[in-house]
Order: sequence, then structure tokens, then C-alpha cells
Amino acid sequence: MQQTDVKAAHLSVSGIIQSSRTRLKQFTFAGTGGQTGKLVIFDSLVAPVTSGTYAQSGTATVTVTSTAHGLNTGDIVGISYNGATGGSSTDGNYAITKTGANTFTITDPNINTLSGSPPACQYVTGANRWVTTYETLTGSTGTSSIDVPGEGLLVANGIYAYLLNVGFVTIHFG
Repeated sequence: MQQTDVKAAHLSVSGIIQSSRTRLKQFTFAGTGGQTGKLVIFDSLVAPVTSGTYAQSGTATVTVTSTAHGLNTGDIVGISYNGATGGSSTDGNYAITKTGANTFTITDPNINTLSGSPPACQYVTGANRWVTTYETLTGSTGTSSIDVPGEGLLVANGIYAYLLNVGFVTIHFG
């Protein structure tokens, strides 16, 4: 049976696509051409914290630095990491360990050694979660379309799309 209540929304900057429970069905997006592009979908009605940086040095421990983060050990963050020399840490939803007023750690399922300037990360907290990340190649302006299999990706709170060097996103949901 074909679903008939699918809706679509389009953004050219980061923002809220839908403000209630729904299922993500399809994404269409394009890079801006200059640098690697990144589209991150959060199950959230608030913008992610975008001022954090992170480091990972040959262990599974990722240290995130974010001024006055307000988190406590055991809190869950939905996080997406920007690339660095050596790759990036693994995007996902993780329990944190508070190590200071401005730092916390996450146990990554992969061991990485990243170098260079501290790369940025974006995260949400509380009932909000990371859902998925898509990237474009450096210099890419072509349109990419991703069909989500099955019933789609469930979001409980709403859809927040974070765009970094992405010219637009259109999301179908329902």
C-alpha cells in the first residue's frame, strides 16, 4: 500500500523542518562547491551546540571541549564530528563522562588518532538525538538523493537539519 500523507520541506540554511513525531523518507541535498559539505539530521526542536571541539589520540576516548556545557556524567548527547587529519570520531548518541566545566568524554566504538587543529563538533542533549549524517566531496555541487528504506527513520521530537557547506536540503517525511 502506498503512503499518501508524505510531506516535503526545503531549507537553504540550518533549521527546523518538522516540529512533531514523524518518519524521514528521503533527502535531497547539494554541496556548495568550495569545501566538503555536511548535512546532519537531529531529532530536535532546538539548534545543536556548534561551538565545541574534540580530540581523539589513539584510544577510544574522545574529549569534547565546550565552554560551560552544563552536562553531568551519564547524560546522553547526540553528536556529529567534523573531519580532521586522520578521519573523524564516530557520529552517534553516547553517554558522557563530565571531566570539567568545559570538557566531557565519550567512548567511541572506534580507535582513531586525529591531528591538526581541533576540529569542530555539533551536539544536542536531553531528549534530543543525532539521527544521521551525509557528506559531499570537496568541490561538489551535484545533487544527491538518499531514499530511506523501510518505513523511514523515526524522529520523536522533530527534524532539525544542520547544513555546513551544503546549499540546500529537501526532506520528505510522513
